[in-house]
This record gives sequence, structure tokens and C-alpha cells, in this order.
Amino acid sequence: MKIPFVDLKSQYNSIKKEIDSAIQSVIERTAFIKGEEIEQFEKAYAEKYGVKNCIAVANGTDAIYIALKMLGIKEGDEVITVANSWISTAETISQTGATPVFIDIDKYSTIDISKIEEKITKNTKAIIPVHIYGQSADIKAIKKISDKHNLFLIEDCAQSHFAEFEGQRVGTFGDLATFSFYPGKNLGAYGDAGAIVTNNDELANKMRMYANHGALKKHQHKIVGINSRMDTLQAAILKVKLPHIDSWNAKRAGNAEYYDKILANIGDIIVPPKRENAKHVYHVYSIRTKFRDELMNYLENNNIGVAIHYPVALPLMEAYSHLNYKNSDIPIASEYQDQILSLPMYPELTKEMMDYVAETIKQFFNTK
Repeated sequence: MKIPFVDLKSQYNSIKKEIDSAIQSVIERTAFIKGEEIEQFEKAYAEKYGVKNCIAVANGTDAIYIALKMLGIKEGDEVITVANSWISTAETISQTGATPVFIDIDKYSTIDISKIEEKITKNTKAIIPVHIYGQSADIKAIKKISDKHNLFLIEDCAQSHFAEFEGQRVGTFGDLATFSFYPGKNLGAYGDAGAIVTNNDELANKMRMYANHGALKKHQHKIVGINSRMDTLQAAILKVKLPHIDSWNAKRAGNAEYYDKILANIGDIIVPPKRENAKHVYHVYSIRTKFRDELMNYLENNNIGVAIHYPVALPLMEAYSHLNYKNSDIPIASEYQDQILSLPMYPELTKEMMDYVAETIKQFFNTK
């Protein structure tokens, strides 16, 4: 049996007629930039998410950068974020001229709230928690800290479309939230795409303007901006996919529950812990084992796709060597980076496929 890490073809086949029709409509009208589907998707996403404004942009990285710039983050400022994430979370801070301040993770791989306040200085301007793997950070506690210290709160929701904390959607606690629609995400385009959501109308207008060359209307450039527009084809595809997201997320959660059951008591495997009072949408199903590299090779040799999210903690990357972080500064992230392994996770996974994954892992540990 061959099990890919992500199977985008199966998802496409399940909604092929809708997708093909949407793409064909855009092509026939040659409405490739700023077509009507952009506004339609923005409206649909905002309504479904329960926010006032959605700004469609070119990708999830730009979403964070635009948010930081329009909040006034600049050289000399500091922005607190988590040690374990994709580089976008940190590099966008650096691109504004500010300095990322990295915090270790908790057992859920989200930012450790007990370590945040000790890192706040007079230069701290914002906090960017990451709702990683599809699971919420302890966002209410983070909100209290940001309010107490008058800091902007930017929620990085690139992996957590429609996840919840205590019945409230992640991305609706802070000043704004950013999303990625990279193809492998729970809600994925067929190329790069991203969005920002906020209930702040003034901020929304600034971000929309900045993302469109500093203009809300063509040739009326009020500020110096950038070019970060979602193209119409991606908006059309996302608009078709959006009504399916609840069902897809539910299937992911069901698959995770089944994984939890069949992986219990195999070797030293630690299944991903689930935060109480939270709705996990399982963008990634990341186990832990001290035999990670050996197991990864074994699974790949048995035609099972796997990945590592992420093999090097952000502050330990060469790009941030000038900040002089040591493993002892982020002990949990340093430990986890050598143990984490992401197994196949998507709505179309079958029990037969997951049984094969579990049986193969069991066979590996029988050799230890």
C-alpha cells in the first residue's frame, strides 16, 4: 500500500465539477486580477468566520507582514512569538526592522504563556502566538497579557482554519488574524494565497490599501504600498472549497481520534495532546519518538509519506544566529525538534490506510 503524506488529488476529484466550472468561468472572462470572485470570497470568508473584514492577499507570509506594517511595527521594536513555527512568523518581524523575541513552547507545541511576561520590555509592541498544527494556543491568557501591557495581538492562524478555543474561533481574540491558503492547508488554494481578518474597519482599509500598491482605487496611491493581491483563480477555487471546510475538519478530527486509539502503547510513541475546551482541526498529526529519524526512514521505505514540522527551532536557525539563542533558552522546543514526526493526515484517509501506518510503526518497534 502507498500512502502519500497529503493527497490533494483525492480532494479535487471529490469536488471536480465545481472546481472545473469555477476555473472555466474565470478563464472565459479573462478576469485574472481583481475579478469579482475576490470580493465574493472575502465576503463569504468573513461571514463564515464571524468577522467584519477579510482582506485577500497573495500568501500567508504577506498577510503577517502587512499586518505588522500597518500596526506601525518598525526598527527598534520587539515582537514576541513562539520558537516552533514556520519561518514566515519570524522573518516578517525582521522584515519590518523589528526584532523577534522567541518564547519556548508548552506541551501542546504552542507558546508557553508562563514565559511571556518576563520577555516584555519597553520596546515590545506585539505578540504573535501561532495556533500550530490546527490547535489553539492558550489564547485567552495571551489576550489578558497583551491587554495588560497594551500590546497588539496578531493571531497566526495559517494552520488552524476554524479551530476554536472555549467555543470561540481562533483569530477572533486579537486585533487581527492571518491565514495561509497554501495548497496543503485545511482550506487550500491551487497556488499561493492568504488573508487577514479583523473587526477594525480603519485597520482593514489600511491593510487593503497597503496590499494594493497603497491605493483603494486605481491611480489614487495614498501611501507607498506593495503588490500582494490574491489572484482571481485562487479566490474562485477557495470560494468553492469553503462550504466543505466544516466536513473536512470533522473528518480530520475523526482520523486523529482513530490514530490516537491505534497508536496507543506502540513503542515510545507519544500522540499529540489535545488542549481541553478547544476544537483541534488537525492540519498536522505530529507524534513524538526518540527514534524519529529511524522511524521516518522505515515508514518512507514502506511507501508511507511523512514530514517534520519543524526540524530546527526558529531561534536556532542560522538566520537568527546573531541573536545568540542557546538550546537551554528553549529547552522544550529543542527537545521536540529531534522527536516530532508528522504522519499522513487529510480527510480522505481511510481506516485501512491508518491501520497500515500503525502496523508499520509496530513492525519498526519490534526490531528495536
